[in-house]
Amino acid sequence: MEAAAEPLRSVRRLSRVLLFLSQCYILSGDENKLLSHLTESTEIPPYMMKCPSNGLCSRLPADCIECATNFSCTYGKPVTFDCTVKPSVTCVDQDLNPQRNFIINMTCRFCWQLPETDYECTNSTSCMTVACPRQRYLANCTVRDHIHCLGNRTFPKLLYCNWTGGYKWSTALALSITLGGFGADRFYLGQWREGLGKLFSFGGLGIWTLIDVLLIGVGYVGPADGSLYI
Repeated sequence: MEAAAEPLRSVRRLSRVLLFLSQCYILSGDENKLLSHLTESTEIPPYMMKCPSNGLCSRLPADCIECATNFSCTYGKPVTFDCTVKPSVTCVDQDLNPQRNFIINMTCRFCWQLPETDYECTNSTSCMTVACPRQRYLANCTVRDHIHCLGNRTFPKLLYCNWTGGYKWSTALALSITLGGFGADRFYLGQWREGLGKLFSFGGLGIWTLIDVLLIGVGYVGPADGSLYI
């Protein structure tokens, strides 16, 4: 009888072990779900980095609010829009009372119509600033945080090349007057071929030297990389 009961006990032990393992698996799954839910609930939206807490709602950056804009307003005229702060953003009114809905006053114009002081653009160091006609490049511009406007806050715009490689106009002119016959001015500006030409021709017997003094003086001859003088 004992020999016949031994396999039954083994089956019972095995079933208990399987039941225990299945419960542990279920509990671990619930724990993972709970942890993921807590992580999602505590995740900070990316726009919160620009949104100060308990400040005036009307002074919040544009990334912190959502406004019901009207694109049919008259260009250049004052306009009022109804705005709401985004989730997780806290702000107050003039009386320091918590507020979520408010109005904002602005001028009716698209973002690309703003003055240059109201946005920032990428700079290009591959275009020629000393050229005729003056070259332009396609820049990506972004409106400053506290400026409100219609349309996309990031936009492309053609701008004049305006960068410098660190060359000084006064240094180039001084070299042209004193050591121009040896090509020092052209060497300083990075124009090696012209510098060697002036060096071996003794400044074109003085004629080339005089011409370079005039051209550098009026700014017609500039750095070889196409940048502006500082």
